[in-house]
Amino acid sequence: MRQRFETLIDALLPVIATLAALAVGALMLLALKVNPIEAYAALWDGAFGSTNALAETLVKATPLLLVALGICISFRGDVINIGGEGQMIIGAVLATWVGLTFTGLPGWLVITLAMVAGFTGGAVWGGVPGVLKAYFNVNEILSTVMMNAIAVQLMNFLLRGPMIDPSQAQLASKIPQTARLEDAFHLARLAPTRLHLGALIAVILAILVYILLWRTTLGFRIRAVGQSPFASRYAGIKVPRYMVLALLLSGAFAGLAGAVQVYGVNYRMITDGSASGFTGSAGFNGIVAALFGQLHPLWSIPASILFGALLVGANSMQRMVQVPSALITVLNGLVVVFVVSSEIWRRRRQRRRMAAAPEAESPSKPDQAQVRKEAKS
Repeated sequence: MRQRFETLIDALLPVIATLAALAVGALMLLALKVNPIEAYAALWDGAFGSTNALAETLVKATPLLLVALGICISFRGDVINIGGEGQMIIGAVLATWVGLTFTGLPGWLVITLAMVAGFTGGAVWGGVPGVLKAYFNVNEILSTVMMNAIAVQLMNFLLRGPMIDPSQAQLASKIPQTARLEDAFHLARLAPTRLHLGALIAVILAILVYILLWRTTLGFRIRAVGQSPFASRYAGIKVPRYMVLALLLSGAFAGLAGAVQVYGVNYRMITDGSASGFTGSAGFNGIVAALFGQLHPLWSIPASILFGALLVGANSMQRMVQVPSALITVLNGLVVVFVVSSEIWRRRRQRRRMAAAPEAESPSKPDQAQVRKEAKS
């Protein structure tokens, strides 16, 4: 019973961390002379209070879930991917190029090609840091962050030049955006709201990633490399190959998130010059959603919905109770800090339990007189 209780506490730690972050946020609201109950009621109403609110929450959660699935793969393989923002951008650029180039093809075929292009683009952008890590021992955190910066500058160049909307090309104040995709290329709506087919695709992929990691040899080898590269190498697993594969797949899902965002929400690429201008920081928030889901693809589904609700509901809270926009950023940041800290605490609890576990008793020596008696008989 004690072991089950400890397991339950570990599972609930992210939820406890989120509640603690909201409690600290309540103190900040009180300092601003705002009723925390009214503020959080506005947050809940903005995220789940109506059909449209729920749809917006799921729309916001979709790219978070896709990025989180990639993070589950890379972190399980013990390679840290901080490049989701850049991988989303590259996937979106290639997917948009497909939609603007092959206008004569049927809509279903263009959408399929665009999703494949986004998946491939993100995979290539994630695979480069994977190769640098596996074969040249380059820190993947630094390389993925630097790849983010390269992707942003490439996006700015393309959206202000070769891929700019023709209607903006002749204007003095050009908006960095592409032309709008044709209506036939839009992802189908699942309801009379903005909720689109990408949400269903993300849930199906979460199930497939779970099967990949825990029901296939490939997934076992990725997890084995993450648990112990030295033991995996001794067992004959090609460790560098699976490090590259983990980052490649992680980037692929982020690139797919970018493609889904274009074909399901924006119907074009548009930016303010920063990565978050297009991604909405989904490349970073997806990491937190994956950690909240304890790096499990299926648990990442409710975790992504939670963070989607926080993002959507926080905007509603800002409008309803007139709190500064900076407080919304702080509130989201608190949730991130507390959730990440809870993961560290969970690991420490596990180490303490292992250290405190009583050593297995050695088998008692057999009674010599009994042995001699049995031998004579």
